[in-house]
This record gives sequence, structure tokens and C-alpha cells, in this order.
Amino acid sequence: MSILEIKQIATREDNYVYLLRDPIQNRVAAVDPSDFQPIANALDNLGWTLTDIINTHHHNDHTGGNLELKTKYKCSVVGPLADQSRIAGIDIKVGDGDLFSLGNANAKVFDTPGHTSGHIAFWFEETKALFCGDTLFALGCGRIFEGTPEQMWTSLKKLRDLPDDTQVFCGHEYTQSNARFAVTIETGNQNLKKRVKNIDALRAENKPTVPSFLGEEKKTNPFLRCDRFEVAKAVSLKPNDAVSVFAEIRNRKDVF
Repeated sequence: MSILEIKQIATREDNYVYLLRDPIQNRVAAVDPSDFQPIANALDNLGWTLTDIINTHHHNDHTGGNLELKTKYKCSVVGPLADQSRIAGIDIKVGDGDLFSLGNANAKVFDTPGHTSGHIAFWFEETKALFCGDTLFALGCGRIFEGTPEQMWTSLKKLRDLPDDTQVFCGHEYTQSNARFAVTIETGNQNLKKRVKNIDALRAENKPTVPSFLGEEKKTNPFLRCDRFEVAKAVSLKPNDAVSVFAEIRNRKDVF
């Protein structure tokens, strides 16, 4: 087992790509590489050689750099078994319950459909790091493009079950806009109000709000709290129908 080194790279308008390095075997992965050049530049600056690409889903802003990076570094691409036909350059197909090893660091794979039909997430338990693409965001979740509210809620519950000290490395810097919406749902959540102030302070200095801790998400992210009485009450629904609560909140966010 090994604890990974993690470097965060901001790309495009609001994407995050992550470089992971196993210090024991010197294996290096790029998680959801949107573009070739920013990743190649970062690798050069770090003196790292890419051995693996990890994809959570097929969208171009998460796979756009796959083929050029694979050509340059002769690396392998791991991605969702359920969506293998739409992952550029895929070599290794994984699904729910599988293990993926980056050198001495092992990740458990979760199927997390909703945003896309074949979305997956990777949890490196020893590193306490979750790479969840566009399923779970800081104070938010992904839009439902190909799945159903029930699928997305089930996916989010899988991730919610992970330990509180898990760091959530999501695909985008959406936190400030997510925060503006979250306070319209849980108007009395003091943990959320405190977090919003911290988020605004970070963004005022152009600092990232990602990663966040899963324990903090459980206390403040309305999309993880759809089975709580206060959240259901806020949207005039019953907490014993969490899927309907989730669907209502997601619909409100879509037009917010």
C-alpha cells in the first residue's frame, strides 16, 4: 500500500485535472485530462513521466487529452466498462467493486451513473482521496444528462457512505455558484452559512475550494441530504421519498 502524491491542475474555464504519483513504484496517473498541453507542461515541471490515464466518464472536458498523452508517453488508459465505446484510447475497463492499482496504491471503483450512463469514481482508501468526476461536487452534484434521479441519488449515497476524512477531488470549480444555491434550500444551516463565508474568501483570492472533505459535504451539501427532514421540508416533500426530494432540488438547481 502507498500514499499518493497529488498535484491539482486548473484547465479550461473551471476544470480540474489531477496528477497522482505512487512514490514507491513511480507510477504517475492523470485523472480526467481535459487537454494535452497543460498536463504535459505540468509533468515536465515536476519531472514526472505519465504511465496511466484515469477517466471517470466520456465527456470531452475529461478525456480530450487522452490520445495525445497516450501517444507521447505510451501510457495506458483506464475507464468505465459500462461506457468503454466512448472512452478514447481505453485499455483497461473497470466497474463497480473492481480494484485499480497505481503502483502500490489501490483504488476501489464505484459505478456512479446519473451524469452519464457509464460514470465511475475511484476511491484510494489509504490516501483518503476520492476522484468522483462530475458525480459529486463541493456543495453540489452533476447535472443528470443520461441517467435518472433515482440512479443519481443511489450513486451519491454510495459516495456518502465513505469516511468523513475522505477528500473529494471533483472535476470542476463550481463551489461558489453551488453555495449560492445551497443556501436557498437550507436557510437555517449554520454549518453551511459558515462554509459559504470561507468559500467567498477563497474565491476572492482566486484560490481553489477543491478538494473538500466528505464530512463537510455531509453537513452542508443539499444533494447528499435529501433523506433529512429539514431538507425535505424545505421543498415541501416527505423525507421518506428521498428520490423525489433529490429530483426537486436538482430541477431547482437546473434553472437557478
